[in-house]
Amino acid sequence: MPLEIVTVPCLTDNYAYLARDEATGATAIIDVPEAAPILNALAERGWHASHILITHHHDDHIAGVKALAAATGARVIGAAADRHRLPRLDEAVEAGETIRIGMFAGEVIDVSGHTIGHVAYHFPEAGAVFTADSLMALGCGRIFEGTPEMMWKSLSRLAALPPETLIYSGHEYAQSNARFALTIEPANPALISRSNAITEARKAGRPTVPTTLSHELATNPFLRAKLPEVKALIGLAGASDAEAFAEIRARKDRF
Repeated sequence: MPLEIVTVPCLTDNYAYLARDEATGATAIIDVPEAAPILNALAERGWHASHILITHHHDDHIAGVKALAAATGARVIGAAADRHRLPRLDEAVEAGETIRIGMFAGEVIDVSGHTIGHVAYHFPEAGAVFTADSLMALGCGRIFEGTPEMMWKSLSRLAALPPETLIYSGHEYAQSNARFALTIEPANPALISRSNAITEARKAGRPTVPTTLSHELATNPFLRAKLPEVKALIGLAGASDAEAFAEIRARKDRF
């Protein structure tokens, strides 16, 4: 039986996720920007939260953890490296460790850069990875605590996952990210098509996540920084991959 995943809009542009193992009923919540929409989504389905998985310490990802844990008794899991600034954890995990949601095993991946200690949760049997503010639809998180080199290594870890992997990121930023991506590769036909599809989806009120890694590899300028043709477009032919990524990130920060 599959891992059923439900997208829950929170705050202004955040997403939380419910991930339920249908065989056992175990249900994880990935990030809790606020508790009420998540509790409503659980109640609508008659589900009970068994785990809360935290990706990083920013308030728009953890503000509702205490209330949700109190209401559900869910076990709270987060990165050991971030423990000092997360809500109280029942389990602190390291990169490379495995967690379980019912029958599904999830790998903890270090994706530091946006923050130090940011983790993603990859469930290979479900073909899904929860990336929060590391890899996003057509983008990546702003670098607040790490370095461009660190962020590039983190994105490269994610880029190495199977191309059919579904990317569940933490925000609805795809439309603005598409506008920026087109300033880097204005003639990329896959990007043009995707940008149009995103515009239509947002007009209809549909979320643009999840996306697939294959779509990101074809259109996301941050993952494409290593390509010679992209380096040439930004005037950095011959630069290292990390240098090209840093230039694209700097342009996005000014965009």
